[in-house]
Amino acid sequence: MDTMSDEDKLAAQRTWPEIVDRIRARTPARIFVERGAAYSTRMELELRSAHASAVDAVWTEFELKKDLTAEFVARWRLFQVDSWAESKSQYLLRPDLGRRLSEAGKSLIVENCAAAPDVQIVIGDGLSGAAVSAQVPGLLPLLQEQLVERGWKIGRTFYVHRCRVGILNEIGELLRPRVLVLLIGERPGLATAESLSAYMAFRPRAGQTDADRNLISNIHVRGVRVEEAAERITRLAARMMALQLGGTTVKEQAGELIG
Repeated sequence: MDTMSDEDKLAAQRTWPEIVDRIRARTPARIFVERGAAYSTRMELELRSAHASAVDAVWTEFELKKDLTAEFVARWRLFQVDSWAESKSQYLLRPDLGRRLSEAGKSLIVENCAAAPDVQIVIGDGLSGAAVSAQVPGLLPLLQEQLVERGWKIGRTFYVHRCRVGILNEIGELLRPRVLVLLIGERPGLATAESLSAYMAFRPRAGQTDADRNLISNIHVRGVRVEEAAERITRLAARMMALQLGGTTVKEQAGELIG
């Protein structure tokens, strides 16, 4: 008895050139998908599942000790501060509130972090706490190790709840680091809900915009792996310090990118 579905039979009959298979293997994007007049049932279900994962990633509240484990939090002496956003709904509707630290948060940062480090790392949930829990446990130890090897003074890492990228400016005003690195969850897509970004600013301060920042994005298992991300962040920090600049005028060197 033939148990193959019509979709499986169609897929078995159709073969792609080798170059197409190689392209598909290098990206989580859905390219050259099998379809007729509409998506196959299998692909439709995959898209619905991916969309549900993206929605969950946006709406789920990140909990520091649960999502990064109590052991990891204790090892790196992480502590939490809050933005002005008082709920997830308010955070999504009012991006400006996620760019500002609560008054209590400012006090905690000043009490627990040394001023004027060479590099200050901050963790922010952003639009995907799932990205933080998936990538930060592998990335943070590698990054810390490479920064220490450079002989730089590293600030105490902390976490900002309901965080937006613009919070770099307020943290910069408080701690005055040479380079500030924000590891933050990206807006989820249908390829993955676990993609992390590293936003970097040289001497961040009030008034800076995205044009004054640098970005390494798509940090996840099928994008920029944590090992590569740690190296790129470290090299870019060194370049920013050497040039005394950040933003669009500072570029990663093509020959240094890892393939």
